[in-house]
Amino acid sequence: MLTFFFFFSSALGVYGFDVLDCRNSSVTLNVVLLEDEGSPWSLKFVQDVVYQAVRVENQKNQDAGLDFRMKVLFSGFNTTHYRRRGCGSSTCEAAEILKSLHNSSELGCVMLGPSCTYATFQLVDQEVGLTLTVPIISAGSFGLSCDHKEKLTRLLLPARKISDFFVHFWNVSFSNLKPEWKTAYIYKQVNNTEECFWYVNALEAPSALFARNISRVMLRSNDEVKKALHSSDRHSNIFVLCGTPDDVLAIKNSSRVPPDVVFVLIDMYNQGYHVNISSYEHMRDVLVITMHSFRNYSSDNFSHLNATALNDYVVGYHDAVVLFGQVMRENLLAIKNQSSSSIIDNPFRSTSFQGVGGHYKIDASGDRDLNLSVVYTTGSNYQYKTLFVFDTSVNQTERNHSNPDLPWAGSRLPSDKPSHGMEVQNIIMIVLGLSVVMATAMAFILYRQNRRVRYNQKKWSHINPALITPLDNKQRNNISLRIDEDKKGDNIIQIHKGRYDKKPVILKELKNTDGNFSEDQRIELNSLLRIDYYNLTKFYGTVKFDSGVFGVFEFCDRGSLRFVLDDKISYPDESFMDLEFKISVMYDIAKGMSYLHSSNVAVHGRLKSTNCVVDNRMVVKITDFGCNTILTPGKDLWTAPEHMRVQSISQKGDVYSFAIIAQEIIFRKSTFYTSDCSDTAEKLCCVQYPRGPNVFRPDLSFECVGETEAELFVLIKSCWEEDPEKRPDFKRIEGALGKIFSNLHNQANASYMDNLIRRLQMYSRNLEYLVEERTSLYKAERDRADQLNRMLLPGPVVRSLKETGRVEPELFDEVTIYFSDIVCFTTLCHHSTPMEVVDMLNDIYKNFDSILDHHDVYKVETIGDAYMVASGLPKRNGNRHAVDVCLMALDILEFMGTFALRHLPGIPLWIRIGIHSGPCAAGVVGNKMPRYCLFGDTVNTASRMESTGHPLRIHVSESTIEILQRTECQFEYERRGETHLKGKGKEVTYWLTGVIGQKYNLPTPPTAENFQRLQQDLSERIISTLATRGNERRKTLSTRHRRTHTHTEHNQLEYLHLTDPNTHL
Repeated sequence: MLTFFFFFSSALGVYGFDVLDCRNSSVTLNVVLLEDEGSPWSLKFVQDVVYQAVRVENQKNQDAGLDFRMKVLFSGFNTTHYRRRGCGSSTCEAAEILKSLHNSSELGCVMLGPSCTYATFQLVDQEVGLTLTVPIISAGSFGLSCDHKEKLTRLLLPARKISDFFVHFWNVSFSNLKPEWKTAYIYKQVNNTEECFWYVNALEAPSALFARNISRVMLRSNDEVKKALHSSDRHSNIFVLCGTPDDVLAIKNSSRVPPDVVFVLIDMYNQGYHVNISSYEHMRDVLVITMHSFRNYSSDNFSHLNATALNDYVVGYHDAVVLFGQVMRENLLAIKNQSSSSIIDNPFRSTSFQGVGGHYKIDASGDRDLNLSVVYTTGSNYQYKTLFVFDTSVNQTERNHSNPDLPWAGSRLPSDKPSHGMEVQNIIMIVLGLSVVMATAMAFILYRQNRRVRYNQKKWSHINPALITPLDNKQRNNISLRIDEDKKGDNIIQIHKGRYDKKPVILKELKNTDGNFSEDQRIELNSLLRIDYYNLTKFYGTVKFDSGVFGVFEFCDRGSLRFVLDDKISYPDESFMDLEFKISVMYDIAKGMSYLHSSNVAVHGRLKSTNCVVDNRMVVKITDFGCNTILTPGKDLWTAPEHMRVQSISQKGDVYSFAIIAQEIIFRKSTFYTSDCSDTAEKLCCVQYPRGPNVFRPDLSFECVGETEAELFVLIKSCWEEDPEKRPDFKRIEGALGKIFSNLHNQANASYMDNLIRRLQMYSRNLEYLVEERTSLYKAERDRADQLNRMLLPGPVVRSLKETGRVEPELFDEVTIYFSDIVCFTTLCHHSTPMEVVDMLNDIYKNFDSILDHHDVYKVETIGDAYMVASGLPKRNGNRHAVDVCLMALDILEFMGTFALRHLPGIPLWIRIGIHSGPCAAGVVGNKMPRYCLFGDTVNTASRMESTGHPLRIHVSESTIEILQRTECQFEYERRGETHLKGKGKEVTYWLTGVIGQKYNLPTPPTAENFQRLQQDLSERIISTLATRGNERRKTLSTRHRRTHTHTEHNQLEYLHLTDPNTHL
């Protein structure tokens, strides 16, 4: 959907209203409305009156001699298949219809509807929805979010003007009739109509005009209204609700109403108060706010319609066609007379016309102005009378009756404050009298005390370093919390932890000072010392070591808020960091900053998520405040744009930093997260130097969010306004967050313990899942470590090390050991690069290792080209050790018959193999990189068998042959004769050639003459092979050796050049 929004915006990016294009359009009007049974503006009610209005307007155009006929297209959307029906599910439906109309080139030039605020907001808001240039005329769209939208015209009274009425009406007073009011109860019913929902929302929203000027308390159920009516310390006598007289009757049937209470009922679109003057007894103490009597409904206009289908919404869309027809006629006639251009900015602003719904007066914002009636019921004969008339165009209240018959005492409206015994005036006189008596004495005492305080503020002494003791674990904490001008990229720095006055503390280095503080710095440090608040870390003083000057601050166990947000395993969203907890985190920060701004410190200057810390009770505390005379402010993603341009600090800058932190808390992503940009430097540049009217801010989309999230997002956006004066202070932020939190689950009266118990229950339900997840992670890591250990050491040795921590050396009576190496390996290396040598050995020994997997053998080690294998240890296997080693040797020799060098194709590669059996000792040697080593004469003899063997031959000792003869496996072998083995003398040895009954494709071993010729000609054959590959320059081991030798003949050795004799470390 977002992709479509941007495309659609660009497709309609022509500003102004083109009258001639509209005249020639295939579709003139598009009516986009909800299509259901319950909405008073349903498409089935509106369709007939729009057709009728189009016919009348087309006739007027024809009479005026204009070649213009309106063509209308109807599009309805149905939400009955959603769980939340009606306007609550209309957010994306209208945009989808608009997409379809655009794709089919039937967009037209004016759209009528929708009436739902959610749907209209997505079409007219330039930050969240479309950059739409097609004008919208709506009978509805009451919400504050649709105020002052360039392309929107509203023909019914919006919520903004209702809020303005209440503020002005509350503040106005009339002698002997109405006093000035400052308080109210607002009753928000669960199932409100569309207009009532947004009218009451305008009175509830903390950022709206009414909530900022009037002290109001929200009521959300009939029981809460009943409790407020019967409360001895009632907040107000004024109860505001939106609905019908039946809603008032329901309240009075369930509770007794005190005589000084006034109900203010918003029943805007009910003309019965003007048509039928007879009232009801339950309406005696009710003031009704409704539209003034100016409707022009008649049977001639709508004779064919059902009377039940006729209402202010239906008439509104009829009159929308009238407005559009009038605008088109006037401009087409002006063009015809050559007195006007065809393109006009916005013809639906600051205009007026006459419709069936009365006289319409549209203001500069595209909203209708009209007169509101304040209707009351007479106390004697129960008749409706208009008491006041309010003009929304000038926000002025006029008295309509000079001597009204009001049911309240003295025939006047009561005060909004209930009477509680002693009058306020008497209390004030008593307080003033006591104040005058004590004022002079207190002033003198305070003066003396203030002089002493100012003197003490200029003194400062460091904490004795001996009082800072190390913690028991003597560990260092790696958390980014240092309060100095950190270099960019230093994300983790070491912070010293210690204990002071039996409390854990952290020592943060204060750079740019030697500890000899100036007078201003001493005053500031004394101010920090006096701060003691629940949401601020305690500052204990400074301490001076040889390594520098450190500030001593309270330590919080869980680290920084940034660390907590990143740790999604320990603090999961589903069971821990839910919306309620995130709001409480913001509330903690707002409370701490509110206290800080009201203290002598006055401003933080470096607020960020890394210096908001979390203690072991999950309370967020602010640290690193103050020290502004010692440290200079930095420039980072939390810095306000005005402070990026001019280096300074301010309270409004702290509010901006709070908004960036709030966005981090909500999404738990990187600081200043945007989907369009990830580079920090680019973000800083975009914030410091904005391009165009839209400033660069983190992602915060209103799409598909609930009412609570939307209210929270509005608060955050107000906090990062480009103009600092438009940002709220922390007192207002704290109050707004408190109200959002209390309204989150209708928990206005829930205690802190109730919320804590509920959260503990949620956490306990998720604990089993967390334990299972951590256990599986531990098992996977343990298995991975065991697998790695078994690749380095035999399985029994690994088990012994895990169980006892050591391996006892062991003597084996009979094992078989295999040795092999590569013939002419030195010559091959001489003509190969280091990487070619590594690749060659890797190719050979990876295949050797795969062969080993099919035999009961253990690979001891590889050293260069030597390959050593043993069987019969550490797990004894009877006589099988000789069989397995010999079978393995035959498999290896068969493999070598097919192996070819990748970098030297055609060059033969031969190996020698020697096998011997006998006793052996084995054990693990060393603690670091432990090795399972073999010791004894058997190892040496096996090595001699390999070195005295021939290429592509398996040289086997007589002891091994004797063991093979004791087994059932019949091997083929040839007697070599007596062979001289160094250190052993002459021994009878054998050539192993195969197994009876099995065919091995063994390579043919070279004769002694061929082997001698290969040794002599191998270098020439390699050089010839390399010559056929081209003349590329190859850094072989031989050329590297020659270059090093040549270089060191005339100069110092290379390693001497690593040290500059003039450099002292």
